[in-house]
Amino acid sequence: MQIAIVLYDRFTALDAVGPYETLGRLPDAGTVFVAEQTGPVRTDTGNLALVADRTLTDVPAPDLVVVPGGPGQSAQMANPVLLEWLRGADATSTWTTSVCTGSLLLAAAGLLRGRRATSHWLALDALSRYGAEPAAERVVTDGKYVTAAGVSAGLDMGLTLLGRIAGDDHARAVQLLTEYDPQPPYDAGSPDKAPAQLVAELRAGSRFNLTRERSR
Repeated sequence: MQIAIVLYDRFTALDAVGPYETLGRLPDAGTVFVAEQTGPVRTDTGNLALVADRTLTDVPAPDLVVVPGGPGQSAQMANPVLLEWLRGADATSTWTTSVCTGSLLLAAAGLLRGRRATSHWLALDALSRYGAEPAAERVVTDGKYVTAAGVSAGLDMGLTLLGRIAGDDHARAVQLLTEYDPQPPYDAGSPDKAPAQLVAELRAGSRFNLTRERSR
């Protein structure tokens, strides 16, 4: 199985690395980072880069596609090279997946029309603009499409799919080896649990805030 993790300027590191650490442990699977051009691709902080060893053209038909999100996703929504590659790769893929706002790229490519999907909570409503059915869940599976909510949910998505492909015991082993046993010091990891004032502040400053966009 060939796993292709897509990189683009200003993606979020954990969106790509989380699935890499889980799905990358599939038996007899090879993982490759792909981008329009080979070489280092900077994350949203600018302080870290992952290296794309292959171009999109080099990897036309991966078995499993992973599309991370991040602030750079907005600039890719009308990128014909990436969107056409996603359509082509999806035509033959066994699984097409995303983390965070990576689902908006799948949606922009027309792959989620009529399907349930999730995304970062700030971007969730934007999915409906592309004909997808937003679902406020951590991991959503609709046929061969598996989408994860924001950032850290990529770990859950990877384990979920790992169980589907290699079996529950293998997924449990990977969870144990990576010691993925979340015990966060705060219970504010979703808009339903976080203080209302904090949720409002983040919504107001979000690039997905339509009122903010119209005022520019």
